[in-house]
Amino acid sequence: MTPTETPPIRTGAAEKQAPTRAWGTRLVIVGIVLAAMNLRPAITSLGALLEEVRDGLGMSGTLAGLLTSVPPLCFAFFGVMAPRLARRFGPSAVVCVGMAAIATGLVIRPFIGGTAGFLAATALALMGIAVSNVLMPVIVKRWFPDRVGSMTGLYSMALALGTSLAAAVTVPMTDALGGRWQSGLAVWAVLAVVAVVPWIPLVRARGAATEATSEHVSKTVQREDAELRITHSRTAWALAVFFGLQATAAYITMGWMPQIFRDAGVPAGQAGVLLAVTMAMGVPLAFVIPRVATRLPNQGPVVVALGVCGLAGYTGLYLAPAGGAWAWALLLGISNCAFPLALTMVGMRAKSSVGVAKLSAFAQSTGYLISIPGPLLIGVLYQHSGGWGLPIALMAGLMVPQIIIGTLAGRNRTVEDEVAARAAAA
Repeated sequence: MTPTETPPIRTGAAEKQAPTRAWGTRLVIVGIVLAAMNLRPAITSLGALLEEVRDGLGMSGTLAGLLTSVPPLCFAFFGVMAPRLARRFGPSAVVCVGMAAIATGLVIRPFIGGTAGFLAATALALMGIAVSNVLMPVIVKRWFPDRVGSMTGLYSMALALGTSLAAAVTVPMTDALGGRWQSGLAVWAVLAVVAVVPWIPLVRARGAATEATSEHVSKTVQREDAELRITHSRTAWALAVFFGLQATAAYITMGWMPQIFRDAGVPAGQAGVLLAVTMAMGVPLAFVIPRVATRLPNQGPVVVALGVCGLAGYTGLYLAPAGGAWAWALLLGISNCAFPLALTMVGMRAKSSVGVAKLSAFAQSTGYLISIPGPLLIGVLYQHSGGWGLPIALMAGLMVPQIIIGTLAGRNRTVEDEVAARAAAA
């Protein structure tokens, strides 16, 4: 029975459980949306004020590139811990603490003093984002096993909304708060505090109906997932590499695109709005793409379409960054929707929430490790070449392997079947 189904007859404890289960389901939906909205403002708000932060903390271009590499490093390191923490404390508790870590990190990082303190507080916020990143597909699979596409779309849409909102309003909000970049960054802690609230009753209800899952899997699948060696799956590796390449493109975009436009003569406020446009493309598309993907036996064509948009956007950014700024922002926004596609494929490539937890942790942690050099290399190339020609060429070049590997990851198969087939052949 799914969380939304109602049997025709209920008696005794079943009658009492029905409203509790329905209440828990609605609370999970609210929690997922609010949590998703907090998974990127820590990054895109910094991208909008990167020049001010660099000047305020005395950072070089290379060190600023290192700063833009911190998110994937933290996601890789902390994300791999999420399944273990979820097994011990429950996914709801881990996400709740994750939201609290985001709020704490965001409120202290602008005022802690010095580059080292700024990086440490940023890492605390990113730790909360990392575990929540990994557990969102798990929670979706557990609570909504028959609606993976639509719920992943809702989660991805909320994530894109939070991302674009932070990119669009950080600069004007900073001006409204007195022009201090510290206030413009710290204010995003408020959204994280709000996101803690719906998870608290879910944590308190752990073990009750609200924490129960309606997911029913056979004993064979349970045994497969308990013994699953995820590194023996080619699809898991393809998903990890695809995730890493799309994350590279996304964090380069979030960290450097406003600066590219500003260096081309675009005003700071408009550069932030252009980044917001890029991120805002994910609001409608992040809802549509997962729904389309779950209806296709092979997600390769979607991968190709998004990759071609990325190639076109980078080409335009290279040839006429200011003249066609709005078009390039739109195209890159479409291309960045490879993220919700990757999350959807994670949910589709395993048979149960346990398998999804292992695949999500592996694909995201390995993927973010792969993405770490990208933003740093962009900063180094920018500083030593004196322009954006080489960095943009690198961005465009990475789209080619992303298309190829993503097509392999989109094939219709599960990691459990691949690992079982490999074991049988050994």
